[in-house]
Amino acid sequence: METFEDDNPFENDVDHISSETSSTSRVNISAPSSPPPSTAHLVSPTISHQSRPFPSPGTSRQPQPMNKNDFCCNRNRWLHSGEDVEILITDAQKTTVHSTTPYIVYVIQAGTAEARHRYSEFESLQSSLRKLYPTLIIPPIPSKQSISDYATNPSKAKEDAAMIARRKRMLQTFLNRIARHPILSNEHVFHRFLDGEVSWTEVLHSPPLSLLPKNILKAPSHNPTDQSVLPAYEALPNPSATYPLRHPEQRFIDSEVFTNKFANHLNGPMEKVSRKMLKRWSESAHDYSELGAALNGFSLNESGALAAAIEKTGQAVDATYMSTTRLLQELEQNWAEPLHEYTQFASIIKKLLVYRHQKHVQYEMTRDTLENKRELLEEYEKSEREAKRLEEALARGRVEFSPRPEGQEENEGPDEPASAYLPPHPEPNPYRRRAPGMGFLNALSYTLHGMMDVDPETARRNGISKTRETISQLEDALHLAAQDLKYSGSTIQADLDRFQRQKVADLREMTISMARSHRDWCKKNLETWQAAKREIEKIPDHPNSMPATQSGKGAAGPSNTRRDSSATVNGR
Repeated sequence: METFEDDNPFENDVDHISSETSSTSRVNISAPSSPPPSTAHLVSPTISHQSRPFPSPGTSRQPQPMNKNDFCCNRNRWLHSGEDVEILITDAQKTTVHSTTPYIVYVIQAGTAEARHRYSEFESLQSSLRKLYPTLIIPPIPSKQSISDYATNPSKAKEDAAMIARRKRMLQTFLNRIARHPILSNEHVFHRFLDGEVSWTEVLHSPPLSLLPKNILKAPSHNPTDQSVLPAYEALPNPSATYPLRHPEQRFIDSEVFTNKFANHLNGPMEKVSRKMLKRWSESAHDYSELGAALNGFSLNESGALAAAIEKTGQAVDATYMSTTRLLQELEQNWAEPLHEYTQFASIIKKLLVYRHQKHVQYEMTRDTLENKRELLEEYEKSEREAKRLEEALARGRVEFSPRPEGQEENEGPDEPASAYLPPHPEPNPYRRRAPGMGFLNALSYTLHGMMDVDPETARRNGISKTRETISQLEDALHLAAQDLKYSGSTIQADLDRFQRQKVADLREMTISMARSHRDWCKKNLETWQAAKREIEKIPDHPNSMPATQSGKGAAGPSNTRRDSSATVNGR
C-alpha cells in the first residue's frame, strides 16, 4: 500500500514559523510567510478525552489562553471556560413551524442553551464561515440525500430514520470541530447559531454576513467585510482557477500533490472497500438472523438433549446476529463516517489551495498590468517631450523669419525678439454634445466628425493624466494583493499544520475503535458459543445405538468412542 509520510508537506511546526508584523510599505512576498499576529488570545482551551472518539481530543491540543476576558457573549464564555465542554444534538423532531410542508429540526444543546435548526441552516452556517474565513479549513457537514432517493420517494427520503441518525452524529461532529478550532470558536456568528433565542434569518441579514462581497477575491483575505478598502480591490483582476503561475511556490505545489494523493486514496480503495465490507457484514447479520429463526423452529420438532442443543445453537446464532449488528453500527459510526468526512476535508483543502492560487495569480496579473501602464506612460511622456521640442523649434523659426514693421531700427539686439503672431490654440468643439432628437445617421456622422476633430495634443495629455491615475490605483491594488498573498499563505499553512495533527489523532482513534469493536465482537461470540458447546456435549455420543434394556447389555455403559458418521449412513 502506498505511504504518504515521506512526502507529507503538512508536518511543519507552526511554532517554528517566524512572526513578522505586516508593514504599511511594500510587502516582500519572497520573505517567509508568518502566521497572523496576536493569535494567542484566539486559542481554545485543551479539550479532554470525549466519550465519542470523533472529533478526537487531539484536534485542538493548543496552549491554554492567557487570561482571556474579552468574551462577546455567554456562549463564548462557555466555550472558553476551560471545562470539558461538548455540544450535543439530543433529538431530531418533525415540525411545520413557518412552513407549509413538514421538515426535520435538530435540537442542539450547548451548555444551558438550546437551539433548533434544520439542515439548510447548518448549510448556511458552513457557507458563511467559508466566506468570512477564506483561508481556514471549515469542517464539512453530512452530504445531502441523492437525487434518486428523492425522485423515488421524497417523503421517505426526508424521514429516513437511518439518514436522520447519521446526520445527527455528523452535524454534532461539525459543531464540535468548530468549537475546538482556535479561531472559529471565537466567531460571534457561531455563538448566535448556538443561541436558541436568536433568529437565524436575522443573523444572515445583519452584519457581518450582510457586508460580505459577492466575489470573495475582491475583498481582503484577513477581513472580507472591510468596506473601506473595497474600491481599491475593484482594480484587481478576477482570475480563473486554472490560470498558470509563472513563479509558483514549491510548498503549496507539494501540498496540492499530497492532497490529491490523499483524496484519491480515500475516494478510491479506502471508501470502496469499506462500503463493500459493511455490505457483507450486513448480509452476514441478515443470514444469521434467518438461520437463528430456522434453528429455533427446528428445535420444536425434536425432544430431549437434541432439542435443547439445537435451541441453544439457535440462541448462539441469534446472539451472533445481534453482536454483528452492533459491530456493523460501530464500524459505520467510528470508521465509515469519519472516513467519508475526511474525503470531504480533502475537497475543502483543494478549494483552499485554489483560493491561494488565485490570490497569487491576482498579484502577478496586477504587477504585469502595472508594468505595462508604466511603459505606456513613459511613451506618452516621451511623445510629450518631443512635441514640446518641436513646438519650441517652430516658435523660434517664426520669430527669426517674421517681417519687421517699418520704422524699426535694424540694429536691434537679437535678444529682444519682436512679438510674433501665433495662431490660437484649437479649442474643443462646442457642439460635440449630442442634441436631443438627433437621428441615428446624424448621430453617427457627428461621432465620426468628433473623432476626426480630436486634437492630438489634448488626447495625449488626457492619456497621460488617465494613465497616471490608473498607475496610482494599480500601485495601491498591488500592495493589497501582496498583503493578501502573504497573509493567505501563512494562515493556510498554519491551518494545514493544525489539520495534520487533527488527522493523525483522528486516524489513531479510528483504528483503535475498529480494533476494540472486533475484540468485543469476538469476546461476545466466544462466550455464547462456548455455552452452546456445553449444551451440545450433553447429547450422547451414539444416538443411533439400541437402549441397554433391549440389547441385553444393561451393564455396559455408553461407549466413549467418537461418533462415526459413516456408521449412520451404512445403517450400523
